[in-house]
Amino acid sequence: MILPGTEATLVAFSGLTMLAFIELFVMAAQTDRYFAWTIKPAVTAAFLGAAYGAGSVLVILGVRSGRWASVRTPYVTVLIFTVVSLVATLLHLDKFHFGSTAVIARLAAWFWLAVYVLVPVAMMTMLFLQEARREVGPPRRQPLPPHLAVPLGLQGAVLLVVGGVLFLAPTSAPLIWPWTLTPLTARMVAAWLVAFGMASVLILRQANLAEARISAWAYAMLGALELVVALRYPGTVRWSSPAAWLYVAMAVSIVVVAGHAITRTQGTATARTRGT
Repeated sequence: MILPGTEATLVAFSGLTMLAFIELFVMAAQTDRYFAWTIKPAVTAAFLGAAYGAGSVLVILGVRSGRWASVRTPYVTVLIFTVVSLVATLLHLDKFHFGSTAVIARLAAWFWLAVYVLVPVAMMTMLFLQEARREVGPPRRQPLPPHLAVPLGLQGAVLLVVGGVLFLAPTSAPLIWPWTLTPLTARMVAAWLVAFGMASVLILRQANLAEARISAWAYAMLGALELVVALRYPGTVRWSSPAAWLYVAMAVSIVVVAGHAITRTQGTATARTRGT
């Protein structure tokens, strides 16, 4: 059972992620006027917006499930993202539009700070309360097959390593990322990479394909939208760098692995429905 406070937190975050998706993915070239800080090049804004879009799917499907066993991994994924984003924000407060002459941008900066201070606290509080009354999960009906577990583990390792390097050493971005990142944007990109990398770890630890369906849909959305980002800004991507092709290979493999997981879990859901 999902507690009302947990559900309210997730609903609020789903609205915020949808707003960020519109501001960053749809309006990628206008962050100087409508977002909390100016993001250049626009491909970075679109990348972050795509990740927010995937995060929104993760949260919305989690709320709809109504079960803590199904929403726990999405919830922890979002919590990790918000904590890492808060740290990145505090490290680069001077880059935000707190004193901008553009009213919307200035309000967005203060709104961003309030959200990333309050949301992690609220989520950690509800996680503690939720775990304190955690229901006994259902028996493992469908363990992750090796042909899903192995690539998922490799993808999670890549996401965590690249995300960790970008966060701890953002100036190394030219070596491991296919387009230019500032220290702030490197750390914000890292927040999403680390969050989804940890999601992969949690799914492997849970070892129950039936409970991975929500994360699989969001994972597929992440891979698909990030491919769109590269196709949308081909002139900004450094195609001569190995990082560009690793980016494409990761996005494609994420779509393939997540799509296969969705197919497998669809069979489980159909069988469960017929059984009832």
